[in-house]
Amino acid sequence: MKHFVTLALLIAIALVGCRTEQSDQSIKDAPDMTSYKEPFRPQYHFTPESGWMNDPNGLVYHDGVYHLFYQFYPHATVWGPMHWGHATSTDMIHWEHRPIALFPDQSGLIFSGSAVVDTHNTSGFGKDGIAPLVAVFTYHNMEGEKTGSNDFQTQGIAYSLDNGISWTKYEGNPVLPNNGIRDLRDPKVFWHEESKSWIMALVAGDHAKFYRSINLKQWDNISDFGFEQGAHGGVWECPDLFPLKVKGTDEEKWVLIISIGGGGPNGGSGTQYFVGDFDGTTFTSDQQTFKWLDWGTDNYAGVTYNQVPNGDRIFIGWMNNWQYALATPASTWRSAMTLPRKLTLEKHGDTYLLNNYPLEEVNLLASAPRSEHIDLESGQAQSLILEGLNQKKIAFKAPNADFKITFSNELGEQVGLIYDKASQLLMLDRTQSGHTDFNYEFGNKLHYMVVNEVKEEFLVELYLDWSSLETFINGGQYAMTQLLFPSQPFNRLTFKNLSQEKILFHAIEISTMKSTW
Repeated sequence: MKHFVTLALLIAIALVGCRTEQSDQSIKDAPDMTSYKEPFRPQYHFTPESGWMNDPNGLVYHDGVYHLFYQFYPHATVWGPMHWGHATSTDMIHWEHRPIALFPDQSGLIFSGSAVVDTHNTSGFGKDGIAPLVAVFTYHNMEGEKTGSNDFQTQGIAYSLDNGISWTKYEGNPVLPNNGIRDLRDPKVFWHEESKSWIMALVAGDHAKFYRSINLKQWDNISDFGFEQGAHGGVWECPDLFPLKVKGTDEEKWVLIISIGGGGPNGGSGTQYFVGDFDGTTFTSDQQTFKWLDWGTDNYAGVTYNQVPNGDRIFIGWMNNWQYALATPASTWRSAMTLPRKLTLEKHGDTYLLNNYPLEEVNLLASAPRSEHIDLESGQAQSLILEGLNQKKIAFKAPNADFKITFSNELGEQVGLIYDKASQLLMLDRTQSGHTDFNYEFGNKLHYMVVNEVKEEFLVELYLDWSSLETFINGGQYAMTQLLFPSQPFNRLTFKNLSQEKILFHAIEISTMKSTW
């Protein structure tokens, strides 16, 4: 994925230049200089050892290993010439940093894309019975962009025969040239069994394009989608197309995820989705309203894993927003990924809703919970003391009545969650949450989430880390992801009744989350 950068940053990039694979080789063997205890460093979310990170790329499972590739600039904590960073995990929680997978070359920077296991060796890259991992990515030619041409993005491939440790770029790149389409990027590829072919979802500015191949090397455009559907507040990016069974039924629908650089539900970046059908050639959806995978400002460019053994759809997003991504307070590193989430599809009346909820493995990090319940008269508040650092999971059953939940510390910094029954909105207030002055858009307003499917009470689950808060309602029916930068840990959690009647918060459970580093 490519995004707009400031003139100063472009100048800095030009001065640094695109280092070759040979000159970047020293990075592979660089010692780990981080302690993972820097201010704001997440303790149970993925972050790079150092440098800049954005989009998750190449999410694929192979031979017992989950691969996480990502947009990476190792030489600074701001966007620069893009590489593919690499990490692996066997449980999606504990990650091992790996050498850089893909480096910029004479064809351009390495932008976002996907990876597949070519089980049937359709590409011919396999050898001695080894099925190759094949990465499909966007080449971005900075010189071409600067000259004003529209063909500066093309699609390339690379393959690995040692489960992602080393990569060889295909000598026939690009496999998909560009005949003048601006912002043609972010290929997501998957095997479509019914047509015995590979399908590629690609974005082209204001819509998605679909391609077919039998060998991952030659591609034909088979259909387009989205010219007049969905949110168009920014350039379309990072598509993902996959099938899901509707929960509790045998009905199968197809889901298309699209990120947009501007026009998200609370400003800046956002991730929308469409539910429809795919016949092997064309994706169709009669959806007329916008649907957001996450209502927060800080879940962007997310995609799902290919070839997970049990067919689960596991999603990871970039926990940031292009409105302020370059300015968030960090020292040796910048940006984190969301918690890994399982996607499920439910039907409510005539509407299909995409749920996203942390993997069960995440909760293995939680300590035995401390249990509480709170009865509050109208206007009354009660506080609970939170001990330790900002590594908490907090769950409770909330009444369908007006209330406010506040995290606070001794410095007066606070973040609030306010529920308004009449408007069916859950609002997050981070205007006084700590460091907010690095960008006007970060802390100048309430952020909202529509919560219109709740009954007499609903389940709220909060995952607090050193610089983030992920909120899930009713097991992922609604989600809101927000960055926070408090100067010191929040040590108090206050429940307040804003309604005119007595209310009860029950099944309150407070756990400490273990660090994964």
